[in-house]
Parts: sequence; C-alpha cells; structure tokens
Amino acid sequence: MTTPEEHRAAIEARINEWCASVPNDSLHTPMAYLMRLPAKRVRPVATLMACELAGGPASSAMDAAIGIEIFHNFTLMHDDVMDASPTRRGQPTVHARWNANTAILSGDAMMVKAYECLMTDQRWLPVFNRYALAVCEGQAQDMAFEARHDVSAAEYMEMIRLKTAVLLSCALELGAISGGADEQGRRGLALFGERLGLAFQLRDDHIDAFGDPAVSGKQRGGDLRAGKKTWLLIRGLELERGRGEGLLAAELGRSMVARDVGAMIECLTALGARDESEALIQSMEREAIEQLDALPFPTERKAALHALASSLMGRKA
Repeated sequence: MTTPEEHRAAIEARINEWCASVPNDSLHTPMAYLMRLPAKRVRPVATLMACELAGGPASSAMDAAIGIEIFHNFTLMHDDVMDASPTRRGQPTVHARWNANTAILSGDAMMVKAYECLMTDQRWLPVFNRYALAVCEGQAQDMAFEARHDVSAAEYMEMIRLKTAVLLSCALELGAISGGADEQGRRGLALFGERLGLAFQLRDDHIDAFGDPAVSGKQRGGDLRAGKKTWLLIRGLELERGRGEGLLAAELGRSMVARDVGAMIECLTALGARDESEALIQSMEREAIEQLDALPFPTERKAALHALASSLMGRKA
C-alpha cells in the first residue's frame, strides 16, 4: 500500500502542474496563489487512500482528489472574505493581497475548475453535489450564528458537521467509488470521515484556546478574543449560566481589544469546559477508529487510513 507521504507527494506534484497550466492573469493567478500555500492535503490524500482500500489504483481517483482540494480552497477563498480574515496559512488572504471582488470572482472560477476535474467520472457528480451543498449550508449556519446569543452546543456540532466534516466524508466516498466499493463500504467510509472531521475541528478549537502558540503558530485565544462561537465557548457559557456566574458573558460584552483572554481561558478550565472538550474530542476519535475497524475491507489495507487518522489525533498544531 502507498504511504500517506507518497500520496501527498503525488498530489503536490499534480497541484503544481495544475497551477502551472492556468493563465497568468487577474482571474487565475489568485487561484494558483492559494493552491500553492502550504497545506496538509488531508482530503485529497484520503481520497486516494479510500480508492486503494476499496481495491483500485490510486491513479483512478486522482482527478477526484484534485477536484476536492480545489473546491476546498474555493470555500476558503470566499470564507476569508466573509470573515474579513487578513491571513491564511501565515500568508495574506486573496482579498487582502488583491481585493474582495477578485477573491469572489476567482473563487467562483475555482468552483468551475473543481467541476472540470470531477466531470471525468460521472459517478462522482451526484455524490459531490450533495456534499458541496451541505458545506454551503454549514457556512450559512455559521454566519447566522454571529447574530445569535442562544446557539447551543448541539447546534454548533451540526454546523461543523456540515461546514467541515462532510467534505472529508465526500473525499472518502469519492475514493471508494473510484476503487469499486459497494454501498456498505462507501457509507462506512463516509461515516468514518464525518467522525474524524468533527474531531479535527473540535481539536482546532481546543488548540486555539489551550495550545502553545510556539507550536501551533496561532495567537492564543484568538477565537475567544473575536467572540467566535466555538463548542468550547458555547459550553462554557452554558456551564457558567448554570452556576449563576458571568465572567465569560461579561468579557464578551466588552470590545475585542479590551477582552481579558487569559481570564477567559482560566474560567473555561475552572468551569470544566476544557476537560469536557478534550473528552468529546477523544470520544469522536474513538468512534472514527471503531468505524474504520468495522469496515468490510482487508485489515492490511486499512493501515494507511489508520496512519492518517493517527496523524490528526492528539495534534498540537
């Protein structure tokens, strides 16, 4: 079986070819810029792995893998505009380097480019369309949450399932289709991806508050300073209200620059939200591995996906 590193190298080579092939103009250059930024390539790697797991050659799923990665970057380009994010992977976002109109239009064109890849196998399109719409629904929920003060932890879980986790499900299911998996194998891989994707996003939120900035490369408590409704903050507010306390709510009532992020982090720990967050992440990771182990494929073929899952679990950045 091919290792994750070998798959990643093949994907990077294909992405470099794709970037070199697009015109050097105002529409295409921002696409190539974003695609070339350093990235884990988790989704396209998972696509190739799922194809091999199902018994097919990874090459038969390469177009699907690249299409998924282009679509993922399209969502990032537009999300950065909506979130007014100045940086992406340590570099200026497309709208910051060029302008918002360029980012919107180049993002639209990236969606078309994703379809160009995915149209090479007609079996992929209905599956991709279903998941792609779910991603948009998740982003819409995320934006709607910004104007609400009553978002529950359960609502947040559903939002990240749609916005983040289902695209990993899609990547795995497309790979399974390419490899010739039956319905049971396809659905099982998709559920594995969903559980792993949920754990990945929850871990991201956890690292933002409790990670070491020297390791993660992120400003500690950046989400808390921005008042972003993560599971951690939502659960902390629920616990705080139950105790009749109000430090988190009071800090959120202050301006971003005036918030005492250190006090908010200490409060989340004292309330037990930190421990609950870690327990929830570990639960999702266990469910993902159990789902992978239960798949009706030879054990030796599952080693690569086990390695991929292990690399995402317990990470510090």
